[in-house]
Amino acid sequence: MKTNPYLSFRDNAREALAYYQSVFDGTTEIHTFADFNASEDPEEQEWVMHGQLESPAGITLMLADTPKTMDYSPGGSMSISIAGYLSEKTAIEGYWEKLCDGGRIDMPLERAEWGGIFGMVLDRYSVNWIVSISDDNETR
Repeated sequence: MKTNPYLSFRDNAREALAYYQSVFDGTTEIHTFADFNASEDPEEQEWVMHGQLESPAGITLMLADTPKTMDYSPGGSMSISIAGYLSEKTAIEGYWEKLCDGGRIDMPLERAEWGGIFGMVLDRYSVNWIVSISDDNETR
């Protein structure tokens, strides 16, 4: 069993998927509303009904455009957490830098009082990220 975030967008899921691929690397898959005859709105035909990113680091993101007939609220009360150890620090800091580009840093990535390194960022697509790097001898 596996839990993956499924991100919602209005009409820019394809652009967001390309962005997340530039952050995390990996392969993508896209299926449009036209592929499944899932919308009668001509404007939505090439929108993403299901997109997926599989990164070499094991990060899986799923995403879709929200049809105009459904409510859409960007952001929200959820954050995606990236957690790793000091031995993975370089890779995680690389993700952090790319997620910060065009986003808003809510808490800088720095040494935390409770140990390890911690930061929070809202990326350019209004997705909240929590990033933590634990000392190699700590549990996540």
